[in-house]
Amino acid sequence: MQKFRLISSFSLLTLILFSTVTQFSYADEKDKEKDDDYYQMMKLFADTYEQIERNYVKDIDRRILVEAAIRGMVQELDQYSNYISPKDLSRFNQVVEQEFGGIGIQVHIDENNGRLTVMTPLPGTPAYKAGIRAGDVIDSIEGKTTKGFTLTEAIKILKGRAGESVSMAVIHKGTEEPIPLTVTRELIHVATVLGDTYKSDDSWDYMLDKKEKIGYIRLTHFSRHSAEELHAAIEDLQKQGMKALILDLRFNPGGLLSQATEISDMFIKSGKIVSTEGRNSRNRKWEATAEGTYDGFPMAILVNRYSASASEIVSACLQDHKRAVIVGERTWGKGSVQNVIELEEGDSALKLTTASYHRPSGKNIHRFPGAKDTDVWGVTPDDKYRLRLTDEELEAFGEYRRIRDILDHNAKLDKDFKDKQLNLALDYVKSALNEETKPATKEEVKKTEKKPAEKDAKPSKKAAALPQPAKAPLVIQTT
Repeated sequence: MQKFRLISSFSLLTLILFSTVTQFSYADEKDKEKDDDYYQMMKLFADTYEQIERNYVKDIDRRILVEAAIRGMVQELDQYSNYISPKDLSRFNQVVEQEFGGIGIQVHIDENNGRLTVMTPLPGTPAYKAGIRAGDVIDSIEGKTTKGFTLTEAIKILKGRAGESVSMAVIHKGTEEPIPLTVTRELIHVATVLGDTYKSDDSWDYMLDKKEKIGYIRLTHFSRHSAEELHAAIEDLQKQGMKALILDLRFNPGGLLSQATEISDMFIKSGKIVSTEGRNSRNRKWEATAEGTYDGFPMAILVNRYSASASEIVSACLQDHKRAVIVGERTWGKGSVQNVIELEEGDSALKLTTASYHRPSGKNIHRFPGAKDTDVWGVTPDDKYRLRLTDEELEAFGEYRRIRDILDHNAKLDKDFKDKQLNLALDYVKSALNEETKPATKEEVKKTEKKPAEKDAKPSKKAAALPQPAKAPLVIQTT
């Protein structure tokens, strides 16, 4: 065993040095000093690895050592770059793709009894069809009691290939006896576009104010199908005669740059959306397309201190183009772009910061380490529409929203709770609608007569470390 470890360590050292020499043989003479330094660093790593394998008091998994070394390197870069191990890559891809094999429930560990409890089923999923509802306790899975289970352990069993079955025993809310169920997994699509509440048919209701025809859409992430979902929701609202729209990006941590640019493009006719600058990658600029813009109605975007990255791209773009009023509080301040680079032929990956992005005005909104509140970073709401919640108010909002998102028409809400930021956004769009309905003065009529005739309306566009809250948030997993 000792001999094998020594040979293996020697092989690693030889491989690194050979690779380095091969690379350096083609290097320009002017880079020789830099290459020599690189050679010495690789040798230092190999020597350290060899000493640990040879002399450490216990045997240690080589994979653990190498992954720890990679994480250490990446952590020295910035807070957004990170190494994604093989065991974490699957979950990372599920978030991006919005799809996985499962039964379609959100679960958590109840803090009162420690049991695996259903937060809510997702509409139309196998769990929903099987009669699993909010508040049900999952007593056992595949014959194993869930008492003492962690969320990770439960999710690992509940998820699996679409078409395969999972057996469980469920104690329905208000009862005591476990009911045996066999549920067949399906490909679960996790929606990122939500409304304010559910309709009677358990679909989302996007019309917040039916009298004033004010639409309301929440976007939770910028994942693979977000633009497509948003398009469908707006089309639904337009069929209902929508006159104004509130887009809620609060707590949205970001996601895919492609979805941020596509969603921004939905609301402006022309001009710059965003630009990126990198050290080795070419500078890029995204421009709005002329075809099919959702316009002709007032719009407000809700943001808070947890709105980041892609959320800031959309809100900054629409603010700079004066297409929407930004309501709420200053955003997180993440003005960098990460690329996911495959490692080990796709078994693992490196999420690496490769560029910074700039809003249409040319400003970079990144909050660099050590930045002060008086510095320029993030997206700041428009004048008269800045409203920062206290930690206690933010916690109350989170609890209110959590209960409202439960698919249970009998769920008890705090009737005294007021979403002050949403109410402020409503104030804006209602005032904007009132301005539109006022009769024009003679001076305004004259100005309008001097303007050239506008073109016909375009067809609808078709989508072809964070700060910690005051109280530890409830941990919920979807399976």
